[in-house]
Amino acid sequence: MYEVDSIRVEQFRQLKDEIRGSKEHLIVGIDVAKEKHNAFFGTATGKTLLKRLVFGNNIEGFHKLLTFVEAVKVKHCLSSEVFGLEPTANYHKPLGEYLIKCGLDVVLVSGLAVKNNRELIDGRWDKHDTKDSANVADLVSQGKCLYYDYPCMALRGLRDLLSLKRRFRKREHGARVRIRNHLLAQYFPELDRYFVGAGSQGLAIVRWCLAPSVIAGLEYDDFVGLVAPGKKSIGQQRRLRAIWMSAVDSIGCDAGESLEFEAKMMVEELQRFREAIRLIDDKIEDVCLQFPEYSYLLTIPGFGPDISSRVLGAIGNPFRFHTGKQVLKMAGMDLSAKRSGKKSQASIPVLSKKGKADLRYALYQAALIASSKNTNFVIYYTNKLRGREKEKGIKTKMRVKLAAKLLIIAWTLMKKQEPFDPEYLNLK
Repeated sequence: MYEVDSIRVEQFRQLKDEIRGSKEHLIVGIDVAKEKHNAFFGTATGKTLLKRLVFGNNIEGFHKLLTFVEAVKVKHCLSSEVFGLEPTANYHKPLGEYLIKCGLDVVLVSGLAVKNNRELIDGRWDKHDTKDSANVADLVSQGKCLYYDYPCMALRGLRDLLSLKRRFRKREHGARVRIRNHLLAQYFPELDRYFVGAGSQGLAIVRWCLAPSVIAGLEYDDFVGLVAPGKKSIGQQRRLRAIWMSAVDSIGCDAGESLEFEAKMMVEELQRFREAIRLIDDKIEDVCLQFPEYSYLLTIPGFGPDISSRVLGAIGNPFRFHTGKQVLKMAGMDLSAKRSGKKSQASIPVLSKKGKADLRYALYQAALIASSKNTNFVIYYTNKLRGREKEKGIKTKMRVKLAAKLLIIAWTLMKKQEPFDPEYLNLK
């Protein structure tokens, strides 16, 4: 599954070793836009071959670019070419995929590197398309570029689904907050303290009888039959009785005729988002089952289907990383500190947070669950805390370290394709 990707990784590493001062490479820096791209042609020795080429974001434009590339290569006796792109939204992806399918070398240049290098070109911060394409080419000539990850179709589909799930999660959260901060805050503030714990019962109250006056006019049995038919636990019964009693003396605003309609629409919107997330989760699981590594990730304590799919989507081909430090950098869990002058020895390293925020969050949740419920992890976590229990924030700090260790363990299992062994906790 990863053969082609592994070949491209090796070619990229070789390119970074050879590109500085190379007299054989044509470097094409491209400033990506929505409709038209700007390209700069130069060499690794700093020579400008073509200052500006504007081509459209369509097949004719791509053919135009390759025609000029061949012409410049022949004219200046160059044997190979490399295309550098600055990722702009998703506009760079059609061009990048087209060039890769043509068997050409494509690399990325980070937006932060472009920004920091802009002033170094001519001592000014002035920005426009021609300079930006030359800026991209200059960074590529220095080897300051990134691997253009173009994995197999299944992995791309998984990443797209994970991105879609994140967007729907934000919408679901927004809909839930609007119900609490808009409807409950106005008409039934006393319900807010029970809303999260009530689950479907809380939504049923908002949907059918949000106005406290309506609840107060119902007998308790009628109220319960309306919002929570069926068998209920003792905790649910206590919660429903407390809500019913609080409706009598509620300080909520008077409800108009439109409240019932508004509450219905907002609850149905929230339910639609939750149903969409459920369907996305089912599809994500179907895609993950195509990867043998997925079953090994599930054997790690704290790793459920959600966290395993995120880790699988983020790492992808485990062989594209040489060391564990590279994996931690990808997640933004590497340590960084400002060390300069007399205070350099006293600097305290902190997480760089330059990588994937959602992956860091998922790993921390996995560490929290594992260090609370799995015997091996509880022992490991307790030993790490021994003697430092009174330090401020030490529990969170150690769970973050455990999250980083879990990521390294997951990467190792994906490479070796074997289930989790508690002995991995003893490895450094």
